[in-house]
Amino acid sequence: MSAIKERIFGAITVMNDSDAEKVWNFVVENLSSRSWEDIEEVSPDEWDLKMLDDIDQNPDCHEFISQETLLEKLNLTL
Repeated sequence: MSAIKERIFGAITVMNDSDAEKVWNFVVENLSSRSWEDIEEVSPDEWDLKMLDDIDQNPDCHEFISQETLLEKLNLTL
């Protein structure tokens, strides 16, 4: 992630919901003219293919836990 995206993400993280909604409305009104068709499609490179293969082959990639369990393990609450 680029430095500017990290700064934006950090700013949004600490905003209250009202301010975050204003930012979202700005995005929708000013930046949403793009569509899924505007995203360049690229073929997976060697690293991507290795990760996809690992997802298929590694049994650890097939274990899932609920959000509640994760939050408990991290000692966090919603």
